[in-house]
Amino acid sequence: MMNRPGGQQNRSMMPNPHGMVGAPVSKARDFKGTMRKLLAYMSAYRGAIIIVFLFAIASTASNIAGPKILGNATTKLFEGVMAQLNNTGSIDFDYIGQIALIALSLYLISSLFAYIQGWIMADVSTNIAYRFRRDISEKMNRMPLKYFDRTTHGEVLSRITNDVDTVNQTLSQSLTQLITSFVTVVGVLIMMLSISWLMTLAALIVIPLSGIVVSVIVRQSQKFFKEQQDYLGNVNGHVEEMYGGHIVMKAFNGEEESVKTFDKSNDKLFDVAWKSQFLSGMMMPIMMFIGNLGYVAVSILGGYLVIKKTIAVGDIQAFIQYVRSFTQPITQLANISNVLQQTAAAAERVFEFLAEEEEIPDTQSPVALANVTGRVEFKDVRFGYSPDKIIINDFSAEAKPGKKVAIVGPTGAGKTTMVKLLMRFYDVNSGSILVDGHDIRDYTRHDLRKMFGMVLQDTWLYNGPIMENIRYGRPDATDAEVIAAAQMAHVDHFVHTLPDGYNMVLNEETSNISQGQMQLLTIARAFLADPKILILDEATSSVDTRTEVLIQRAMDDLMKNRTSFVIAHRLSTIRNADLILVMDHGDIVEQGAHEELLAAQGFYHNLYMSQFAQQGEVLEAVAA
Repeated sequence: MMNRPGGQQNRSMMPNPHGMVGAPVSKARDFKGTMRKLLAYMSAYRGAIIIVFLFAIASTASNIAGPKILGNATTKLFEGVMAQLNNTGSIDFDYIGQIALIALSLYLISSLFAYIQGWIMADVSTNIAYRFRRDISEKMNRMPLKYFDRTTHGEVLSRITNDVDTVNQTLSQSLTQLITSFVTVVGVLIMMLSISWLMTLAALIVIPLSGIVVSVIVRQSQKFFKEQQDYLGNVNGHVEEMYGGHIVMKAFNGEEESVKTFDKSNDKLFDVAWKSQFLSGMMMPIMMFIGNLGYVAVSILGGYLVIKKTIAVGDIQAFIQYVRSFTQPITQLANISNVLQQTAAAAERVFEFLAEEEEIPDTQSPVALANVTGRVEFKDVRFGYSPDKIIINDFSAEAKPGKKVAIVGPTGAGKTTMVKLLMRFYDVNSGSILVDGHDIRDYTRHDLRKMFGMVLQDTWLYNGPIMENIRYGRPDATDAEVIAAAQMAHVDHFVHTLPDGYNMVLNEETSNISQGQMQLLTIARAFLADPKILILDEATSSVDTRTEVLIQRAMDDLMKNRTSFVIAHRLSTIRNADLILVMDHGDIVEQGAHEELLAAQGFYHNLYMSQFAQQGEVLEAVAA
């Protein structure tokens, strides 16, 4: 994911599971507690994981035994050559052949066990990732809307994708690598000591020397990696911003300034990226040089011990192989400790999501109505998105069946909030909302929302054919019913002008149709749903005046014998409403028909007249 400009994150030079050096590393607040939860989550696969560990140990042990056995072959070959030179014997090829077969068998067994444990662990990790995503998906359906109102979509998506992927990568790769690296370090150390404690001591001296060099390089380069990620975020953010607003940028001749800003950030990024890559690139050559010093010391000391007849020649060969095998798992263990921190942080975020507060469960004895008339009543409704900030105060009103109720008022008056309460996206703090005489909390949410059809100001369409986007309102509708609904919403005429008509696929950004056409499609969806109660929240705000008139006529037909709630800022669209509720600061300050409210010369009258005064000023400015 792209880092936002100015974001401060902890960085590390250790590779992440994807092999990237210098990637951001986040740490869990409760590492031990999170790992306990993760182990408990994995308990269903305890048997498979134990088998994986046993196979990993067996594979590693077989691999470790190989050099020692091959050393015996080297020793036998050396003794045979020396015997030939002294005319006292010959090379025992039968013995060497047997040793080679034993070593080959061990390596084959090691590879087979490694393949089996990798295959089992991949299956386990995939199943755990599947369970995580399934649990998150099910959790999302049980969570209240307020969580998604206060949490960005990207944050939720990150938990179900990036965080679960991080856990999956660790379980499939790093977990078995952890056990094999640990067994390798212990096993190789034992084998080295069994050959010569003196040579082991000489080999181990280079390890702290390597650690000192690595720590110095990491300390110097880490600040450059951090700056690299920050400047990369600046560059990415600038490019994204300019690309998203390129039309405005070109319209105001902002290309030159944009290029200057980009060049400035890009030059800084180049500078710190060069330094970070140079320093990190020095690590391997320096490590190889130090490692080679260790090999030289081991070879010289080993040769001396062979001359002294303390060890055999083959032991030197085996020992050098063990030295090469010793440093790699130590590095892997250091990398894995970093990966485990990332995994714990990712798992912690997933568990936090799964532990989030859920919405109040549906009643155990729900009301089930055979016929819904659409009578809606608000009784002393009091509500606030937080307990200390009440925005709806003792709201009371009644919508009779088949009537059109308009809710108007300035921005922030609480109009859309009433819709959210009516659909039970939020529950009232006190009071009640009744539908056909029953509290909405006495219905299941499914049955309650099935009574309603909604058209919101913010349209939502998905990547798919126009036909299926309309059919979303009633999945079992026939093509003929979809087309009939489209005709009622004045969609049919423009659909026939599009490539492939109703089979035209909307892209992911829905940029291949206009904003007004998007709104018309959502209105057609509401027509198709044929609900008992309609909610129209600024449903015509994105269409032109002519289309608005046509839609209003169609909606008047649709709203016959249906209770309708219309939220509108343009008061001209709700003059024919049966009841107008005028809201201000969460209270109903006036209610009545259009003519009654105008005659009262109150809040509605002032709101109505100010709106038309503004329109008059615009017309005068255009005429001038």
